[in-house]
Amino acid sequence: MKKLLTILFSMLFFIASAEEKSLKANFKDGNPNIKSINAMTFGPEGILFIGDSKSASIVALDTKDAKATEAPAKIEMKNVDVAIAAALGTTADKISIQDMAVNPISNVPYFAVHNQDGTPVLLKLVGEKIEWVPLDKVSYSSRGIANAYAEDYKDDRGRAQRVWTVSDIEFKNGKVMVTGLSNAEFSSTFRTMAFPFGNSQDDASLEIYHAAHGRFETYAPVKTFTTSTINGKDYLVASYTCTPLVLFPMDELKGGKHIKGRTVAEFGAGNTPLDMIVINKGGESFLLMANSNRSVMKVRFSDIAGFEGSLTEPIEEPGKTGGVNFIALPMVNVVQLDKLGDKNFVMLKREANGDLNLITGNDFWL
Repeated sequence: MKKLLTILFSMLFFIASAEEKSLKANFKDGNPNIKSINAMTFGPEGILFIGDSKSASIVALDTKDAKATEAPAKIEMKNVDVAIAAALGTTADKISIQDMAVNPISNVPYFAVHNQDGTPVLLKLVGEKIEWVPLDKVSYSSRGIANAYAEDYKDDRGRAQRVWTVSDIEFKNGKVMVTGLSNAEFSSTFRTMAFPFGNSQDDASLEIYHAAHGRFETYAPVKTFTTSTINGKDYLVASYTCTPLVLFPMDELKGGKHIKGRTVAEFGAGNTPLDMIVINKGGESFLLMANSNRSVMKVRFSDIAGFEGSLTEPIEEPGKTGGVNFIALPMVNVVQLDKLGDKNFVMLKREANGDLNLITGNDFWL
């Protein structure tokens, strides 16, 4: 009996300790007042991190979607925008899909949508059904973003800059990483925030040589990024409009630092990178990147690792590429991309007939 009681007490202690260590321990219930969803990514425990440029904040949302699936099912759905619009009681031309993120625990895709009036909505695909995810009565934690542009600030061309407070977001090693613009002298910024959120935020300003533009730049935001270990060192792998691929050493991206990235590739002017993921196959890592005006690009990280130089001279011929090689995959008009398990990925793809379909791809293309 004594032995049994000891085991029970040990189990209760273990459960209590696990609950104390939960990243959601300090979450509160209520309305986080999300004004926009510009980028999102999943962390542990089914936590969805939302980048809200309009309110200049990051919201960690408890989706309560933390039941693991053994193997991700293939996802195929036609006319996703039509289905989403129908769930919102409107039509596809009245909405814009801002981002898509797949919960790595449940393998459920989530969609960030803005209505025509800019109201943000969060939805998910459960089986073949689009379901609302409430944003007004939730369990959450939030953190304001320091040094954001004022809501009414515009650049010399009259373009609003507050929308670029958050251009992309990722969670790794206990930190929320955010790219975007700040109101600092060098506006292109990489922000890191420890999670659970505290009061600290580290800002590093970024500078790149943009071969297609033939100049150094500090004001253009990173459009999409990921992280990877290359030759034993951790890097931020970032891409910008027109379309340079740049490496920043993670150990140098510290608060108050101004970091010059190493431009390892130019993938052609007249294009905006939209999304990127890292997929592994047979012990080799690959970067897949979706683009506005080009097909999905595949880049071997071994090729990046083997490229020791940096692009420092202009590429003057329109559309010409340089640096690390890439393979143009037969996947065009892909607007969103995310991993689905270890071997698959899902993409929102605009077909030639105008349909926006959700399609599963696999490592065959690697």
